[in-house]
Amino acid sequence: MYALVVAVPIAVLAYLVRTQFGPLIDLDQEVSVAATDFTRSHDGFHSFAHAWEMVSQPWVMYAVLGVPACVFAWARLHLRTRAMWALATMATGWLIAVLLKLLVQRTRPVVEDPFAVHSGYSFPSGHATNNAIVVTVVLLLLRHAMGVTARRVLLAVGVAWVLITCADRIFMGAHYLSDVTAGVLLGVGLCAASYAGYLGWSPPNPTENHTKEAADDDAHQVA
Repeated sequence: MYALVVAVPIAVLAYLVRTQFGPLIDLDQEVSVAATDFTRSHDGFHSFAHAWEMVSQPWVMYAVLGVPACVFAWARLHLRTRAMWALATMATGWLIAVLLKLLVQRTRPVVEDPFAVHSGYSFPSGHATNNAIVVTVVLLLLRHAMGVTARRVLLAVGVAWVLITCADRIFMGAHYLSDVTAGVLLGVGLCAASYAGYLGWSPPNPTENHTKEAADDDAHQVA
């Protein structure tokens, strides 16, 4: 169900992009021009946006946050099945994003007087997709090892991080608005569908006393 709900809007966006649907293309272009004009006119903002582009690269997010969180969950919290789920979900999400780029083959925004160079296809945004995947996976992976306040703080930080990353891609002229929108939908939706499958919600068996999630919680409490 989660996969279907997310796949439909992504498929529609991909189709509209692929067929050059006028209103969407015009909106994307207007937003891109306004954003890149602002960046070009403000050196300090350009420096910040460029720095954010570097720290939010997919490989950085996986190396600094995603994989270490899985190792921590495996070694210290003894949530081994969760850790394996997290690794599999991140790898699958990265692959799907790459395949979708090759399928749609959208060119990057053409920026007048460009201030940065970006290669590869544009739809969906790899930064937006993979940052959304890593943030969502880490939230789901560690949610039962944290208190309510810590969960809320981590959720707020994660949402802010993803939104800033999406804005950064537009202001840097690397992606269109529809690219980052599709990236977030893909990243969050994939993780939700994967997590639902991991917990076995299709549907739950009312006679079972413990789901996988409860078993992991028990293991953590024993540890």
